Amino acid sequence: MCGIGGVLGHPQPAVLNRMNHLQKHRGPDEQSTWVDHHVGFAHTRLAILDVDGSQQPISAPNGSVLIVNGEIYNHEVIRHSYPHYPFSTAGDSEAILALHAASRPTSGKPSAQDHANWLGMLDGMYALALWDAQHEQLILARDPMGIKPLMRTQIDGDMLFASEAKAFHADERYTPQLDELAFAARLVWEYPLDATTLLKGVHHVRPGTVEVWSTNQHGEASCRGVAKIERQAMKPAKAWDPSHQAEPLLDSFITSVQQRLMADVPVGIVLSGGLDSSLVAAVAHEAAQRADQPVPECWTVAESEENPDWIAAEHVASHFDLRHHQHILEQDAFEQRLPQLVWHGEDIDVTVLFFNPLFEHMSRHVKVGLCGQGADELHAGYPRYGQLADHNNALQERMQALPDVMRQQLEQGRLKSEEGWFLDRHQPQEHTKDLQTMLDFELNHGQLSNFQLRLVDRHSMAHSLEVRVPFLGSEHRKETYALPMDWRRSQQREEKAALRRAADLTDLPKDIVRRPKLPAGRATSPTMLNTFLDQYSAQTEELMERYNTWAPALKGQEELSLGLGLFEALHLQEGGYTKVNRSVHDLLNEVIEC
Repeated sequence: MCGIGGVLGHPQPAVLNRMNHLQKHRGPDEQSTWVDHHVGFAHTRLAILDVDGSQQPISAPNGSVLIVNGEIYNHEVIRHSYPHYPFSTAGDSEAILALHAASRPTSGKPSAQDHANWLGMLDGMYALALWDAQHEQLILARDPMGIKPLMRTQIDGDMLFASEAKAFHADERYTPQLDELAFAARLVWEYPLDATTLLKGVHHVRPGTVEVWSTNQHGEASCRGVAKIERQAMKPAKAWDPSHQAEPLLDSFITSVQQRLMADVPVGIVLSGGLDSSLVAAVAHEAAQRADQPVPECWTVAESEENPDWIAAEHVASHFDLRHHQHILEQDAFEQRLPQLVWHGEDIDVTVLFFNPLFEHMSRHVKVGLCGQGADELHAGYPRYGQLADHNNALQERMQALPDVMRQQLEQGRLKSEEGWFLDRHQPQEHTKDLQTMLDFELNHGQLSNFQLRLVDRHSMAHSLEVRVPFLGSEHRKETYALPMDWRRSQQREEKAALRRAADLTDLPKDIVRRPKLPAGRATSPTMLNTFLDQYSAQTEELMERYNTWAPALKGQEELSLGLGLFEALHLQEGGYTKVNRSVHDLLNEVIEC
């Protein structure tokens, strides 16, 4: 795990070094740079496999150079498949260079599709940049689910890329601005859509996609080709029988957990007490035995010992005899931690504060964590999936509250003519017409990659902790995508019915197996959050006036104005990134008064 960055066009060592400084939290173990005539790489390493080796950038005998963020779970299979490649490390990243070398065409430059073909052989989470020196191609690619981040921007003919947008502050020419259309979509859907971010001109590489870049005679960077590695889609079978199909579903999940125990450093479990994280804990012993690894310990945070999540997590850890680390949130946690949350999260949500102390405490003991994210998107766990008409109405209400020009662009515009958009329009009724449509939309348009996975990646890596997501393993996805819709959610069955039937095959206590879904952020610290929002009600009103253009759409989610104020202070104002240690009060007042 690490942070990656780079420049195609006119790279400068000083910019690359500053990129590393701005992303050092992602990889405190090593910071390296590499510069060629038209391309430069920056890399910060969190050493997890082959701890004393596998430094990056990694070079191949053919001159190719690689930096990668993530883990390749099938790297040993790839090594055995290419015994003649001169491997020089014991880590997983070098398997990428072996695949690339074996897949190069005998003549001509490889196309984006050529690269997609060999990248499709990787099983893991990754964001990578590979410089093919022979063909003078820069290859950017991202794993099929978008677990690992990769974004880019262009400045005066140069293309900059990085794991986090804050790295672009390394270039003095970078001037951050709010992307108003992306922000409008975020207010409606609760996350930026497609490849957009809240920052104008900063876009994600699409999950499951490879981009091929090169420079022209003037050294200016341009994208020469894009190809699909993999897209996600539900493929429901007509029937599903738990008497003989629940076991393969469970086994596919155990395999995912087993794969994600791959490490030469300690691994832990994020245990919230909900079904999903509890299922990780329930199979931990068997997965560890299969992987020949130690059984992971568990971590939980909450605002009090009376919190339902705290009690449920304690029950699960005790039941499976797992060592359990518990932490009560500080009374002033919101006041003390929110600037860090917004700075690292690169978003405006202030309700998910628990991530910050949770990952901080885990990182004192382990370098890798396993969490339950992804289960609700695959198994339809969120309440909105059972209330599609109500959800559509809420989206429509927010959409109608947007400024007319933004609403028209989202509903009727030609969005695909603008970089960062996958569809011409985003009308709520088109994406919520039935459960399968809704699930497919959220898998491919940002709910996971721009929201849930972003939260885990940014806030875990803020504390140099890699978090892995077993529910998004390739084998479990295959089993899950084939589930009939009524085994995810229906009036006749409980929510996430198939997953709960699989969980019944474990020794997980039945009250946990049947525990309903709760909103993670608000459920963990409801009293503290409400107290904080009450304390800042005056600033909220002032910020609503400052953002009066957006006030109608912010109605009902007024706390986002606090998040927007902090986002403006830290990400948009000149030198904002130097103010992250200032208080919430001072940051907001500076924005209100400017």
